[in-house]
Amino acid sequence: MKAVLLVLVASLFLVAGCADDDGSGGETTTTTTTGVETATVTVYFLRNAQVWPVRREVTEAGADAALDELTGGPSDDEESDLELTTAIPEDGVPEASVTGGVATLTSGAELSDEARAQIVYSLTQDPAVTSVEIGGQSYARDDFEQQTPSVLVESPLAYDEVSSPLNARGTANTFEATFSFEIQDSEGEVIASDFATATSGSGTRGTFSFAQPFVVEGSEAGSLVVFELSAEDGSRMNEVVIPLELQG
Repeated sequence: MKAVLLVLVASLFLVAGCADDDGSGGETTTTTTTGVETATVTVYFLRNAQVWPVRREVTEAGADAALDELTGGPSDDEESDLELTTAIPEDGVPEASVTGGVATLTSGAELSDEARAQIVYSLTQDPAVTSVEIGGQSYARDDFEQQTPSVLVESPLAYDEVSSPLNARGTANTFEATFSFEIQDSEGEVIASDFATATSGSGTRGTFSFAQPFVVEGSEAGSLVVFELSAEDGSRMNEVVIPLELQG
């Protein structure tokens, strides 16, 4: 009997000695992750019936990837925080083929102007695409001025991390080609402001870019606010707020 007990005790010590070196006694698991290359595309949803760009990460860039992201619609956060909507039908849009700078959809004549604007803006964010043929008719961005905000900021996009100076670019169609902007901190306090001038305005859309320095401590939520000032009373018009992560 004593011999049996000694064998059992020795067995217990042997098992204890096989525990993890850190003393946890848990099983060590090694996970191997295979790297997958990703690309970024910009797709356009709607805010107040006008196009609004958001960033999407995809495994393969191209026209069909952009259309797939459009079909998926805005995220829950984009719907609640940015109030984004979409005019893309639930069954999506046809696949597109790109030849000679033209993206061709085999159908889509029944789409609304807002849906066409989303498709055209999303596909022409690729420099290789200059126009989109939908249902046998050719469209470019300037065919959708009514579906485009007076100041369309295409960089930075919502939730981007930005450091000083904030570099912004986009298009604008404003009175005398000018508009105002502010950078606000997490408390809504203005930490930088100025005005920008596009290459054209007063009925003709032009491009703009600016670099605005700002100062924050560490990292905090903030926003870029663009707006026009009324020539009548100086009040703000067509204000757009883009939430950002400001980096000090």
